[in-house]
Amino acid sequence: MSEKSRLDEIREELKRLDISPTIFARKEIHELPDILSAHEKIVYLVEGRNKINNHHIILVATDRRLIFVDKEFMYGLKVEDFSYSKISSIQYETAFLLASIDIQVTDDVVEIDGVGKYHAELFCEKVRDFMSLPEVSVQNTPETSVLDQLEQLGRLKETGVLSEEEFLDQKKKLMEKLS
Repeated sequence: MSEKSRLDEIREELKRLDISPTIFARKEIHELPDILSAHEKIVYLVEGRNKINNHHIILVATDRRLIFVDKEFMYGLKVEDFSYSKISSIQYETAFLLASIDIQVTDDVVEIDGVGKYHAELFCEKVRDFMSLPEVSVQNTPETSVLDQLEQLGRLKETGVLSEEEFLDQKKKLMEKLS
């Protein structure tokens, strides 16, 4: 049997996260294997409409960054990614059944509407978790850096990015650095 494709892995990841993209997100989902790095994990994904051009888009929160993907037949592919450290705020506003998400990134605001109310709230919560993680600086002492990394590992496990096995494996490696 052939090895699983990256697209199959992504589909399984979405299924594990209980995310069921609509048929309208199919074009964007098919682009993800070329956008995500090999070990990058999806934390959450929402779909909606770009407020500027009314295109159907997806917003993907990974364990490394936030990615905006817009794939249109006539306009090609547009991908923007944002480091969590560059996001100053993320908020959502709900209406009857749908919500909109506004993300403040440096001098720009990314606005998406037509997002499911529940999904918008959960997405913003997941992104805020990553926004609050401390950035590990190369200038830190090894002890501080390892302690920060242990704390970050705990958060990744809590949000479901790391399995118990992956968490314990990484924790063991970090603890060896302290000895």
